[in-house]
Formats: sequence, C-alpha cells, structure tokens
Amino acid sequence: MNAPTVLEDSATPSFSPLYQQIKTLILQSLQAGEWKPGEPIPSEMDLAVRFRVSQGTVRKAIDELSAENLVVRRQGKGTFVATHAEQHVQYRFLKLVPDVGTPSTEGPAERTIVDCRRQRASADVARALGLRTGDAVLQVRRVLAYVGVPTILEDLWLPGAPFKGLTAERLRAWPGPMYAMFETEFGVRMVRAEEKIRAVLPDAQQAALLDVPLQMPLLSVERLAHTYHDMPMELRRGLYRTDTHHYRNQLG
Repeated sequence: MNAPTVLEDSATPSFSPLYQQIKTLILQSLQAGEWKPGEPIPSEMDLAVRFRVSQGTVRKAIDELSAENLVVRRQGKGTFVATHAEQHVQYRFLKLVPDVGTPSTEGPAERTIVDCRRQRASADVARALGLRTGDAVLQVRRVLAYVGVPTILEDLWLPGAPFKGLTAERLRAWPGPMYAMFETEFGVRMVRAEEKIRAVLPDAQQAALLDVPLQMPLLSVERLAHTYHDMPMELRRGLYRTDTHHYRNQLG
C-alpha cells in the first residue's frame, strides 16, 4: 500500500513533531481495524518502511502509544494491540478496591444485569455523547457484587448505532468484562476515560438494589469513556458502597 506523505520539518509553528504524525497514522489504522485488539502490529522496521521515516521515529511514536495503554510490548514477541480481555487491562478504569486483601484475592465481581433498553437520549446524555437530544441510545443498569454483597450499581448509556443488537441476554451470556465484549462484538475499544466523583445519598430504588439504608452516603462516580480520537462512546454513572471498599487512584 502507498505510504502517507510525512514531512520531516516545517516552518509553521503549529506543525506537529514527526513522531506525533506517525502516532496519528498508527491510530488511524487502529481505529479502522487494520489490527484487531490482541493482534500484533507490524515491526518498527516495517512501519518505518511503510511511513518512510526512521526506525527511531516509529519507536518514539510506539512509546507514547504504549504509555497510553493502546499497545503492549512483549519481550521477544513484538508489539500488540492492547485489549480489555487481558488480565492487567480488564479493570483499568475500575478503581474500587477492598479494604482487606486485594482485587485478585477478592475474586471477580458477580454481575447482575437489571435492565437493557433502547430509549431516546435526554439532553445531558446527548451532550456527553456528542449526540442530538432524542437520538437513540441504549441504557444498561447492572449491579456488581463481591462475595455476595452488592457493592456497585451502574447505569450506562451507549450511542444506539454502534451498539445495534446489544441486549440484556447478550450481556448476561458474555463471560468476560463488558469492555472486552464491546471490542469483540461491536468493534468499539474504550481507550480513555475521565471521571467526576462526589458523595450522594441513594434514592429508594438505588438503596434497594444495593441493600443499604437511605441515609447511607455512597460514592457517585460519573465516567465518560472515549474510543480513538477522543470520540465519546459511553456515559457511565456508578454508585459505590464504601463500607468495605475504597476508591484508589495511583498518581504519577
């Protein structure tokens, strides 16, 4: 295939460094599905030939992609497209950990899909997902329990078109993480997320699903997840119990 034209330098102040241009081209190939999650990407040497740049330039672009968890380097095997099916990536966006023990000793969450239905986007959901008010979205509600104790209640909204055919039955039948299902079944990979956190009191239905009193404060975590090129693809609002767990975020 013909390699995209890449310039070595430019006099314009807004010109991006060459490795950033290569990073953008690789991202375009990832978004287009040229290399699927879990699959290897071409070697640095092959990419250097393809883009007509030095191997060092390609390496610097891949360094950034690796730092952003978009690709994974494996010693002696090459570089692979990161996937949410991998153990160390599965819960990258979930920061709730047990007060005693570790997530690995606690074991995976028991998932209960409460609801999955198609609806019209409200103004705030549409704004978050870059849609128009009234556009079709899917709303999913689920409960995550640890050692039999309901701990997280999540409501999430997905744009209707990319997730056509998603049902509660398919979600219940899927054995792995939800983001891995989005990758495998719908070709959508969440690569970045931003969160807003505050303390709230539950309403009656939320308290019943989490088996907590109405007076018990919960941690409200609103997450907006993006796919490639910062395209918003999921709005998720979670209520977390913190009587046995705490929110942990590693900085730096």
